[in-house]
Amino acid sequence: MTNTVAIAGLGAIGLPLARALDIGIPGLRLVSVACRDHVAGRANLMAFRDPPRIVEIGELAEADIVVEAAPAAVFDAIAQPAIAAGKLFIVCSAGALLPRMHLIAQARASGARIIVPTGALLGLDAVRAAAEGEVARVTIETRKPPGGLAGAPYLEQHGIDVASITQATLVFSGNAFDAAAGFPANVNVAASLALAGIGPERTAVEIWADPGVTRNTHTIRVESHAARLTMVVENVPSPANPRTGLLTPLSVLACLRGLTATLKVGS
Repeated sequence: MTNTVAIAGLGAIGLPLARALDIGIPGLRLVSVACRDHVAGRANLMAFRDPPRIVEIGELAEADIVVEAAPAAVFDAIAQPAIAAGKLFIVCSAGALLPRMHLIAQARASGARIIVPTGALLGLDAVRAAAEGEVARVTIETRKPPGGLAGAPYLEQHGIDVASITQATLVFSGNAFDAAAGFPANVNVAASLALAGIGPERTAVEIWADPGVTRNTHTIRVESHAARLTMVVENVPSPANPRTGLLTPLSVLACLRGLTATLKVGS
C-alpha cells in the first residue's frame, strides 16, 4: 500500500524533504506541495522525476499525510483541513502547536493523528520515558549566532538589537510557552521538549545570542526519579535559513520512513 504525502512549504525543511521523497521512500509518494511563490516552486520542482502538483493550502488535505513545514503564521490554514479530514498531520512548527492544544481534541474526534518529529534535538525518547514517572525539572539552554535570532517578536518588543551583540548575552529566560510565543521561528525544539516531557509551563528555557558559536546549540537537562539526563546537540544552520538546522529535515524524513518501515527502532 502506498500512502500519499503533501508538503506545506518548500523552504529549508520542505524542499530537501520533497527531493528525498521524489528519489523514493517505500510506501510513500509525494503528490502535492503548497508554497507562497508558485514560480519559484515550479523552478525547484523542474528536476524531479515525478513532480508533485502545486496546490492551495486547503487542498493538501487530499493526501493521506500532510507535512507542515511552513511559517507559523499559516499554521491554522494547514492544520485545520488536515485534522478535519482525519489525516496524519506531521508538525514541524511545534511552537505553533502549544497555544492550539484544542487541535488534539479535534484530531481525536476526526480520527486524525498529530505527530511532532524530534527535529533538531536528541533524546526525546528518553524524555518521554522519564515523563511516565516523576520528573522534577526539565531545562533547555539554546545558544545561536545573533543573526539566527533576528526578527523574533520578543526581541523587537523589548528593543533588543542582536546585530549589536558582541558577547554571549542572555536574551530570554522563562517557560517554553512564552518562549514559543516570543521566538516562533527559533524554539520549536523547546516546544517539542515540552510536549514530550512535563508540559510548556514547567519546561524552563534560556535563549542566548552568542557571537562565539557557529552552530545552533541546545543543552537539555532532565532531573527525574528514574534518571538524570544531560544532552547537548550542536546543529549546523541551514544555508537556506539560519534559524533552521540541517538536522531538522532529516528528522522529518526519518519520521516518514518510520511510518512504513518493517523495523522501527526507538519508542
